[in-house]
Amino acid sequence: MEIYDYEESLMAKTAWYYYSENMTQQNISEVLGISRMRVIKLLEKAKQSGIIQFRIRSNIDKRMQLEQNLIEKFDLKDCFIVPDSVQTLAVNENVARAAAMYISNRINADTFINIGYGDTTGRILNHLAINTEYTPSFVSLTGGVSYYLPNASSSTFNSRLYLIPSPLITSTKEMASAIKAEKSVKEIEQLIPSSHLSVVGIGAMNPKATILQSGILSQNEFLILENNGAVGDVLSHFIDKNGDVVNSSLEGRTISTSLDVVKQLENVIGVAAGQEKVNAIRSALNGRYLDVLITDEGTANSLI
Repeated sequence: MEIYDYEESLMAKTAWYYYSENMTQQNISEVLGISRMRVIKLLEKAKQSGIIQFRIRSNIDKRMQLEQNLIEKFDLKDCFIVPDSVQTLAVNENVARAAAMYISNRINADTFINIGYGDTTGRILNHLAINTEYTPSFVSLTGGVSYYLPNASSSTFNSRLYLIPSPLITSTKEMASAIKAEKSVKEIEQLIPSSHLSVVGIGAMNPKATILQSGILSQNEFLILENNGAVGDVLSHFIDKNGDVVNSSLEGRTISTSLDVVKQLENVIGVAAGQEKVNAIRSALNGRYLDVLITDEGTANSLI
């Protein structure tokens, strides 16, 4: 005759109420007449004994394994991979939404977020400003005030912006040096190291690059950088395949947080996707500029 196992029955009931009926631990303790602490112990014991078994859907499991592979390969703190979109949604819009959700779960009203210039980061800024329940403060990592104000006139935009009051690229190296020495610029730069996290995009060397489309760089300047070994840019600092900054006259004229400073920041989140950006993303990862990577599934597979 089978002996009734009261403890096992209690574990099964507790697990059922908690996972199938979505009851709180406090509700279960009241229904079963036991303490909440006993409920917690029963749930843990149910997992250990196999009464509760978790199965992750295979497609999610594959993405999680891919994330772990990228974390290990490039020594990242975290990685978030967005499924390849089956809709007409642009890949940068897809990852921007995902990045905004990822960031929203890690901020509060007192959070300061460093943010770089770029199409994807601009989209992230808008999603955060409109959708987050908090009002974080944003600190620009580059010059170019207008690039950080795409939806500033919107009534839903309630975030605080601390912007470097300068153009992104100046006409001469001397002018850039003079601007960097200005008190107003230094005050913004002093906020950067104390921010809670930083968000940067990664540009690729292709005709659709934001820095080209916006007219910041000419085709000739872009071609010279490419001929000098540039595979992409981070914060408008052009880097080679190893992640080293390419020597050019442009570097001295750019108002942007140096990549040496970026390396010292904690929680730098790189957001970029698309096959045309694979080499640029790999370069940024090789340079150890990122702590977290948010990208899409196709790009992640190519990086591995």
